[in-house]
Amino acid sequence: MEGTVKFFNRKKGFGFIAGDDGKEYFVHFTGLAKGTFLRDNDRVSFEGAEGDRGLKAQNVTLTQKASDRSDVPQESRGKHHEESADDTDDEGSEDDFAEDSEEDEDSAEDSEEDQEDEDKN
Repeated sequence: MEGTVKFFNRKKGFGFIAGDDGKEYFVHFTGLAKGTFLRDNDRVSFEGAEGDRGLKAQNVTLTQKASDRSDVPQESRGKHHEESADDTDDEGSEDDFAEDSEEDEDSAEDSEEDQEDEDKN
């Protein structure tokens, strides 16, 4: 099946694809082919499947970059969503998501240690 990336947040690692069948599919970075990075309005090929919470896209591959599409307005080509405006690199990877998770775990451990210190006082 084919579709168009409606939204993809590289920092959070998920987004949505508007399938050519008129349905919307959730896509997680684990469903992307290795080395595939998505941006809004990219054309993709994927396998649709039923997930725990609805339709999801698996084995997603890029077929046409939004920046190469003449049917998409210039200002909408190749947009990507991130939490931080100062993160400007164009490449993301599974390692980026793993690093974010490790930072969250470190932060949680620091909070637990702070709570233990307060409890002792």
